[in-house]
Amino acid sequence: MTQSPEKKNQMQAYLPYVVPFLVFAGFTYLVPLFNMSRFLVYPAKILSVLVLLFYFWPRIKEEIRPFWDMNAIMVGIAVFIIWIGLEGQYPQIGSPAGFNPYESGQGVYVILSTGFRLFGAALVVPVIEELFWRSFALRFLIDNNIRRIPLGSFSWFSFIFVSIAFGLEHHRWLPGIFAGMLYALLLYQRKNLFSPILAHGVTNLLLGIYVIVNQDWGYW
Repeated sequence: MTQSPEKKNQMQAYLPYVVPFLVFAGFTYLVPLFNMSRFLVYPAKILSVLVLLFYFWPRIKEEIRPFWDMNAIMVGIAVFIIWIGLEGQYPQIGSPAGFNPYESGQGVYVILSTGFRLFGAALVVPVIEELFWRSFALRFLIDNNIRRIPLGSFSWFSFIFVSIAFGLEHHRWLPGIFAGMLYALLLYQRKNLFSPILAHGVTNLLLGIYVIVNQDWGYW
């Protein structure tokens, strides 16, 4: 049974939002099953999704319009404080393995692996996750033809569902839910995906700095 042209176009519209996220998830959950070096897996994961983001950029650039957004920066800082402040106050999902760069090497290895982690967490992960959760999923749950739904359109169902799903994607699900709600509120306010991306990036950058300074590798 062949798909109608409209259905094919609909599926094509999903690709820039879904493919980078699925590739990232595949590297995260499937590649470790093959016992590859974590030193190699993370750079491969980041470089793979970067290639995809560059490829899809012409189709998503209108949603991501950079500007100085102090609200987004403040939200990013607030989520970081929530993330750290709630530690130990709730049961987590599973046991985060963390990533300790000193376990497999010293010197240049530590610098490179730590740098790649910080770069990926602060600049790449926020883009792919916000594209999937805040641009795609929030609209898809309103209408599966996402082109009919303007970016930043609100419904209670999509707001609550996506916020919870985003939280459950993380071991630290409770601050994850708060983060999902605050990032979504930014999008509703700005109608520009750059704002939640910026907030998400600030959160992850501060978490990365916290990890490095305190050597609390469980957050990674």
